[in-house]
Amino acid sequence: MNLRVNSNLALEQLPDSGPAQADSDPRAILAAQFIPCGSNILDLGGAQALRQILPPGCSYRGPAIRNGKRRRAPHAEFPVESALQSDIIVMLGSLEHVPDVETLFTHLRFCKRDIILSYHPTDLATDAGHSALGFANHMSYFELARLFDRYGFRIACTAPVDPAQLLLRLTPAERLAPVGTCSVAVIAHDANDFEARLGRSMVNSLLPGEADIHPLTFDTLPAARDHYDLVILGTGCGLFPPLFGDALLGVLARAKASIGIFGTQARELVPRAAFDRVLDRLDTWFARYEDDVLTFGRGRRNVVHAGDWLIDRFPLARSTDDQPLVVDGELGQEFALDRAIATIQRHRQVYATVPAALLCALTSAELAAYAENPVQQPDLAAGQFRSLLIDIFGRTYPQQKFFLVDRDAVVRYKARAHDNVLKIGARLGSMLRNVAVAA
Repeated sequence: MNLRVNSNLALEQLPDSGPAQADSDPRAILAAQFIPCGSNILDLGGAQALRQILPPGCSYRGPAIRNGKRRRAPHAEFPVESALQSDIIVMLGSLEHVPDVETLFTHLRFCKRDIILSYHPTDLATDAGHSALGFANHMSYFELARLFDRYGFRIACTAPVDPAQLLLRLTPAERLAPVGTCSVAVIAHDANDFEARLGRSMVNSLLPGEADIHPLTFDTLPAARDHYDLVILGTGCGLFPPLFGDALLGVLARAKASIGIFGTQARELVPRAAFDRVLDRLDTWFARYEDDVLTFGRGRRNVVHAGDWLIDRFPLARSTDDQPLVVDGELGQEFALDRAIATIQRHRQVYATVPAALLCALTSAELAAYAENPVQQPDLAAGQFRSLLIDIFGRTYPQQKFFLVDRDAVVRYKARAHDNVLKIGARLGSMLRNVAVAA
């Protein structure tokens, strides 16, 4: 049964050309590909072929028909109630026959539902061809797009039905300012170990989708761009003393805003004057450990103790394997992150030479032990394990000896770190928005 929308926005029966066949209606076949499972469909065009090929779980409501004819009313109107109860409104082969498209889209804008429609744009056919088909309106693709935009719809996707006809899916769109990209440099170690990969994942998850991320290492600083909206120094891991040099200061100077997310290690070797110049350039330093704040951030208002944010990547779990596990720096290169985390969390006893691996183990293991790696001097350790343990448990433990994990302390620390991660994400978004407004 062929139907169209008449000038009163009601559905009008057209001459019947025989039973609708799903396999003979290319518009219906294509439209079904645009429809999610479980959708409530309101069909304003009466494309009965579509009803036969809807995805699973869909419900179909077509024109009001009684005894083979459209139900007539003294003042037929747009079916607002049915439209509001639907998920998607479909109009196949009917928009061309509506004399007053402005009134139709006034109703559609009020309903705020996705729309799937077909249309013959004048760009794809001659005016003579349009007139021969008896269309009530004649719009180009550009005029269609302007119509949709005026009434708060954007074109989500399109596909050609045939050389003269398009199928379009429209979705309601709030009138927001165009989203522009923001340039963000992330400076981190050139490493592919467990800790470095976790840190990069954390930063990427917090930056907005429109961020154009330029990853830099301390060896590739000369390749930095001339300008950045934001520079992020570190990805939550520890930075070595020799890295705080003039090349780093030069990149920070090119940014409209800059923050640091890192901890320090081998603090006795950190050049204090150079490090102070770096902190002077940062809007905020989210320090990894309290030791960092007390050693380098005392008296500074731009230094915040964020904690080790990598713990946010480790769910609390219960270990099951009694076999002791030794974790070294090769773990992150051998396994995918999720597999590495699952491997660590499976063991009740974990011995780690990597701070991030020990942090992961603390969320699941019953017994844990660690060994500090020497830095440049045999008697000088990085100091990260000690800082981590004091942050979590309020005390440190001797190296190479297993200690009983205080799970309650770990839970409290994880909760604080999670709150700080949310604050850092909000801070990043606020900084980039402010930069965009200033620009």
